[in-house]
Amino acid sequence: MISKNTICLWYDGTALDAAQFYAKTFPHSAVGAIYRAPGDYPSGKQGDVLTVEFTVIGIPCLGLNGGPTFKHSEAFSFQVATDDQAETDRLWNAIVSNGGQESECGWCKDKWGLSWQITPRALTAAIADRDPAAAKRAFEAMMQMKKIDIAAIEGARRG
Repeated sequence: MISKNTICLWYDGTALDAAQFYAKTFPHSAVGAIYRAPGDYPSGKQGDVLTVEFTVIGIPCLGLNGGPTFKHSEAFSFQVATDDQAETDRLWNAIVSNGGQESECGWCKDKWGLSWQITPRALTAAIADRDPAAAKRAFEAMMQMKKIDIAAIEGARRG
């Protein structure tokens, strides 16, 4: 592992599956080294995949097959800035259609319980508008959405 700081994500035996999904779904993502357990451990046997190094959009991660004890929560998420509706739709739909679930305001969960914020740059710009009324309209529109609709956000921003 080259990076001095790596995000470690806990899985229940599915770290390799998750890493492979992220690598095929997100640009600048890849699966790296796969380490197998040199002996039995509480949640696995010798030879099972213990950890997987991978990157998600350039961020170094380590998937740890630690067992069922700890679950992902919304307290940690990946926020992915998208450039247009096509990219927003592609990423959101990939996560949700692969056993994930929709949430609110651009959030969704993958089938492993990891949270993702698929956030169009247009949304970020709209809620940071110098005109407080425009920012509020865009924010209120976002609050009604699951997947972000850029045209609706921009329409609300304009009033």
